[in-house]
Amino acid sequence: MRSNKNESRIYAKIDKNEQYMKDYVGLGTSFDFGFRELVILKTKIQLYYVTGLCDASVVQQLMRQLVQINDYESNMKKVPEIIENRIIYQQVERTESLDEAVDQMLSGLIVIFVDGIRYAFIVDVRNYPGRTPQEPDTEHVVRGSRDGYTENIIENTALTRRRIRDARLRHEMLKVGERSKTDVTLCYIEDITNKDLIETVKTKLNQIEIDGITMTDKTLEEYMNGPKWRPYPLVRYTERPDVAATHLMEGHVVLIVDTSPSVIILPTTFFHHVQHAEEYRQTPLIGTLMRWTRFIGIMISIFLLPLWLLFALEPNLLPGELSFIGPKEEGTIPIAVQIILADLGIEFLRMAAIHTPTPLATSMGLIAAVLIGQIAIDVGLFGPEAILYVAVSAIGVYVTPSYELGVANKIARLILILATAFFGLTGFSVSFTLYILYLAKLRSLHTPYMWPFIPFEAKGMTEIIFRVPIPYSNRRPSVVRPKNDFRQPK
Repeated sequence: MRSNKNESRIYAKIDKNEQYMKDYVGLGTSFDFGFRELVILKTKIQLYYVTGLCDASVVQQLMRQLVQINDYESNMKKVPEIIENRIIYQQVERTESLDEAVDQMLSGLIVIFVDGIRYAFIVDVRNYPGRTPQEPDTEHVVRGSRDGYTENIIENTALTRRRIRDARLRHEMLKVGERSKTDVTLCYIEDITNKDLIETVKTKLNQIEIDGITMTDKTLEEYMNGPKWRPYPLVRYTERPDVAATHLMEGHVVLIVDTSPSVIILPTTFFHHVQHAEEYRQTPLIGTLMRWTRFIGIMISIFLLPLWLLFALEPNLLPGELSFIGPKEEGTIPIAVQIILADLGIEFLRMAAIHTPTPLATSMGLIAAVLIGQIAIDVGLFGPEAILYVAVSAIGVYVTPSYELGVANKIARLILILATAFFGLTGFSVSFTLYILYLAKLRSLHTPYMWPFIPFEAKGMTEIIFRVPIPYSNRRPSVVRPKNDFRQPK
């Protein structure tokens, strides 16, 4: 982030400010830098702006207001005060820093220099290009709002505030990246969120030293939780304002990054990633059933293939009633290799679907499923049962609400498969134990990743297993240590 030390101060002579803009910003070289010099009451003023980030009609209206000063005013000694009074926009600020003026101009604001004074006016008229709010592709609901976050940070903060009309909701704006100067908004509710959590997040943001975060929130995540090679996500992403608002009401911190349609929720646990907004749009009983179904799907995505491989390699572990489990036609290659190749084929399909034009995606899926899969079985390359279990396991991955958690579960599944293939029952038992211990050891901003299972908390675990009716869920989760523990009056 930009340091406040050794910042250039605005010159009293306006020509020196113009020369600074030419030398360091590229005025006259970059076509998208707007510049206009006017004479107001015999005093030169200069306007600077970025054409793509300001509405042209607004810039014209502002210049018209300034020029009209010559028709109605005559006091040449109070030109700065008259100009400030005539700028009829919501936010007009002063700055004495030339670097700050440049940063604000590059963010879409208009900077006005007046000859003879050592400060500039900054007028907020930014109008970022972008799309309208629409339902996120990865977080569909049958019932519920259809708006979602966009790439515009101003719209995103408005969508959040629309759902939480609380005077204690705070949106603190920070800039990250020496060159990109990306806007990052720190969101929290002042009398709910733990002060230590706010200060920890703010400190980590201020300590980031990088040219730019052009990959926005993902780069931010790696700085927040450290540059470690861990597959499991320690933050939650969402593109739904209602989900973000719910977490804010619980005492979490939300980071909104400009140019990103997803926001970061901190801190999070494993069980935050397996919840979905649809559960809270249904009755508690239906929501609980949906949650259990989702839990089963996630467990299947991790453990089905390693368990089936274990029983295929050691059929003596199966009771008589389940003796039908196991390959009837083994194929020409080992079962473990079949599983890995088929799983890799599913991954090929997923990546191809992302890069395939939408009208062709369905045809590609049919070709892959019908032709490639069936022919592979007919020629004896794969056994039909291997294809079946790989397909069921893949469906379990897509049942997982969090895309990042689904990918991490794939890696865990692959490790379990390899350990089982090489060492049988011992490999499965040891790898399973190490997997649970690894999850128990993870921390998200000092928050246990497996809470409320490890460490165990009965009330928290009850609300994970069941979709408790809202009137009975009157306490905030203790894992975030909220200032105000009660959702409702005692």
